[in-house]
Amino acid sequence: MATSHAGPRWWTASTLGGTVCAFIAAILPLAGNPVWEWRSEWSLGGEQVLLRLDEIGAFFLLLLCVVGMAGAVYSREYWNGTAHPRSARRGRLWWNAMLLSMGLVLTVGNGLHFLLAWEIFAVSAYFLVTLDRENPDVRTAGWVYLAASHLGTLALFAFFAALAGHTGSWELGPMRHIPALAPFYWLALLGFGIKAGIFPLHIWLPSAHANAPSHVSALMSGVAIKMGIFGLVRFGSWLPLPAAAGWAVAGLGCASAVLGVAFALGQHDLKRLLAYHSVENIGIILIGLGFAMIAVDQGRPEWGILALAGGLLHVWNHGLFKALLFLGAGSVLHATGTREMSRLGGLWRPMPWTAGFFTLGAMAICGLPPLNGFVSEWLVFSGLFDAARHQTDAVLAAVPAAILLGATGALALACFIKVCGVVFLGAPRTESAHKAHECGPAMRGAMAALAAGCIAIGLAPALLWPALLRVAKAWFGADEGMAAANRLVPLGAAHLCIALLALAVAALTVRSLRARTARAVTWDCGYAIPTARMQYTAESFAGIITGWFTWILRPVVHAGLPEGFFPTRAHRASHTPETVLERIVRPCALAILKISDLARGFQQGRTQAYIFYLCAALLALALAVFPGGGLKP
Repeated sequence: MATSHAGPRWWTASTLGGTVCAFIAAILPLAGNPVWEWRSEWSLGGEQVLLRLDEIGAFFLLLLCVVGMAGAVYSREYWNGTAHPRSARRGRLWWNAMLLSMGLVLTVGNGLHFLLAWEIFAVSAYFLVTLDRENPDVRTAGWVYLAASHLGTLALFAFFAALAGHTGSWELGPMRHIPALAPFYWLALLGFGIKAGIFPLHIWLPSAHANAPSHVSALMSGVAIKMGIFGLVRFGSWLPLPAAAGWAVAGLGCASAVLGVAFALGQHDLKRLLAYHSVENIGIILIGLGFAMIAVDQGRPEWGILALAGGLLHVWNHGLFKALLFLGAGSVLHATGTREMSRLGGLWRPMPWTAGFFTLGAMAICGLPPLNGFVSEWLVFSGLFDAARHQTDAVLAAVPAAILLGATGALALACFIKVCGVVFLGAPRTESAHKAHECGPAMRGAMAALAAGCIAIGLAPALLWPALLRVAKAWFGADEGMAAANRLVPLGAAHLCIALLALAVAALTVRSLRARTARAVTWDCGYAIPTARMQYTAESFAGIITGWFTWILRPVVHAGLPEGFFPTRAHRASHTPETVLERIVRPCALAILKISDLARGFQQGRTQAYIFYLCAALLALALAVFPGGGLKP
């Protein structure tokens, strides 16, 4: 028995040791140390290996280390060898492969090697998503993810090949002095946008995040989709940008933010709901990045730095609270065996730690003070307000973007009130909810570490401003206009006051509850014997709000209406499909398959038929080249 546990212990120790070393290395550039660079004396694929760790790469590497460590600790209990003897060891292998490949993506300085690391990263994620490959839904989600990833890789291959063709080298670095490279940023936006889950390129994301093991979902949502953001940030600083790039990125950000949270409101599956919130928060990051690009185009870095700092900080914040939420959802799934919210309820009593951590993550993702989500969104709002105040063309987009960002926060709050109310409050709806139990110390410890990060950034955001400023300087490529004041100092003081007030109110509330001597049942609306089925469901709670977005959600309703004077049964259920995948991508794919089947009929295997096809093609080519009907002297 001791031998069977030795492997997981060594794996956990080595994984934590490696990520701690990488964490320390990432702190150095953000603390003001010189950029680290290493070049090999040997070649890989005919190119020397170049590794470089600068401020931008180090910023993303810190998040990778934190979420990677939390997920490794969590998986020891959640996906252990006892419960999953066939896939636990395989999962540990692919977990380390994914961490290592993402680290290479952040540090490699050669386009060819970037593609190699990117592909290893995509394949590792596929095998992690499909750990439970006996489930057909898991296999389908894995194939959709792999197909989308390879489509993005094709775009990136064209992108890096074009860069190498124009510069004469695969080596990467600042290239803003070559204006001819500007159009290639659109290829980068497509390739990296698929990985980031930008709407409408997000078709792989809901099913992959919902069907993957929860610690994998935390890594995918918290870090993996940020590799797409890293690519957009990295090459947005190195390449000359098209004039419309900032407007396009900001517009995609607004669409992703609003429609991501709208789709989340229509979900009944807890993990699929969280997956759509990843689309929403990627949109918030893109709003900040897009307006930073607009600031570069207009030569106004004084407000662009605030938008960029907010977007970058939201990369960290979303990684922390979204990983926390997915780990909390995994704890619920581990205890009840279901992700369907309408089969849960009343879990706060048997699972107080999970309920507390999940609620804290929900408050953070809704942008409520004094947690970290409010800090980054406040910086993005500040950048938008400053853009509007300077009376440039950016005001035409800054004001609508600020309105949509505010609406996104309100919709997110409504969505997580639904989640917390349906899952943790009320009465248990099924036997599995009745038998729920709290998770073990490893899972609780991982969630506690992420929750502590959300609280620390919320209460002391000013400590992060120097690091954000260094990353912004590296992105803008100049110190001019970069001496922005630290606006996070007063925000941190306000958050500290709010936290102390909240603790005081909580203490008084607990004291008054303990002093209460008489208890009564909740108001039962006139029912003598209320049951759990009389509670709000996930569908009914958000029904009015999702009705506003019926034009895009296209919900499918299954209803059996009551019949007769004394009906014995009636039912109504609905689900919100992935509109882009189901209504656009799938019909196009089926049409292509039908055309291919028709084309297959031309393959007769007869030489005469092939000669006829060749002659017909030559005739069509001649008519296209010489539409007048003959050669002219």
